[in-house]
Amino acid sequence: MDDERNLFNENSSYDNKEYNSNENGINFVIPSSEEPKKKKRKKNLFFRYVAVALVAALIGGLAGGYGGYMAASKLSPESSVTSALTAQDVNINLTDDVYFAVAVAEKAQKAVVGITTDIVKQYDTFFGPQTQKGQSMGSGFIVDSNGYIVTNSHVIGDGEYENITVSLIDGTTEVGEVMWYDTSLDLAVVKINRTGLPTVDLGDSDVLKVGEPVVAIGNPMTLDLERTVTQGIVSGLDRSIQFEDGTVIEPLIQTDASINSGNSGGPLFNAEGEVVGINTAKMSTAEGLGFSIPINVAKPIVEQIIKDGKLSTVYIGITGVDVETYETALGIDVSADYGVVVIETMDNSPASEAGIESGDVITAIDGDKIESMSDLKRNLYEYKENDKTEITLIRNGQEQKVTMTLKEKPEDFNN
Repeated sequence: MDDERNLFNENSSYDNKEYNSNENGINFVIPSSEEPKKKKRKKNLFFRYVAVALVAALIGGLAGGYGGYMAASKLSPESSVTSALTAQDVNINLTDDVYFAVAVAEKAQKAVVGITTDIVKQYDTFFGPQTQKGQSMGSGFIVDSNGYIVTNSHVIGDGEYENITVSLIDGTTEVGEVMWYDTSLDLAVVKINRTGLPTVDLGDSDVLKVGEPVVAIGNPMTLDLERTVTQGIVSGLDRSIQFEDGTVIEPLIQTDASINSGNSGGPLFNAEGEVVGINTAKMSTAEGLGFSIPINVAKPIVEQIIKDGKLSTVYIGITGVDVETYETALGIDVSADYGVVVIETMDNSPASEAGIESGDVITAIDGDKIESMSDLKRNLYEYKENDKTEITLIRNGQEQKVTMTLKEKPEDFNN
């Protein structure tokens, strides 16, 4: 731009010089001072017109380019302007959301661990009792600096294990001790003998929205791929899946973040780097279908174990089955659209003392909808011994409400 301005400086001399403006496609010759003054005056007048037109065109072009540049790069009017912009001159400002997965990984991956379990299963055959040994590999995440780790129940062999080894980000390993597990929830808490460990932040899975971004971190397939980061969105909420053994796990978060064998037990993060789910399964017959247990299911369990060193759970004392399964098995219609059909009540249990009978259909606890035995067990984790709760049930087609006082669950009772 400095060159363009100097072309028309009153102190410059143009005599006997030819100027070629390659950028504007204009060629003109500056007349000699020896020519008649009259002729020179006419040419000077013509030159001035050309010069004015050229200046106007240059200024207009620069103004238009400057305005477009200002709009694109949001520069202030005081910013310097050059006639030719290069890629290095343009700053592209990316929003934090574009690279949120980077921030999540930096914040949380130190708290993700690998879990290797030597599994020992006992089963009966025609030839007598047999023992099957194997090894599984999964993931987990540290929720307390004193070594408390959340993972899946199936990662620790649903309690049928010989040894558990936890691999930390610093390359060291520790022996894991199972503090608690529940196959119906597919959750477990493992503890290692270490302190001062990095921990994750727990979020609120109840406020998740379909479509919001999430990040999964775990060890897919092998520990050689430890702390692999995959990104996706929340594809669905309140999903349920049924495994080959008939176990139904619900409610689940559905995500298209890549989850493979070995990711089980690892954390699912929101865009703020808070754990909102525990990765539990991938649909083997489809791509982009992964499932996670909402972190709010695990929170009260984890909090009590960290506080007391163990989990004391309550029970109501029934055996039961969901309405759909009951109707299918017996070929009859139940008067309730959903709920748990009571098959039997245990003696001296909270259920028998509250007057619940065989054939009743439990549909809610303190207003929370109950559709299966898994729902019932999940809800009971929120209560303590001697807590009172209101049970909604259907009896002979009529809705009733009864008050029940909960008791601590005996060690030999599963429901």
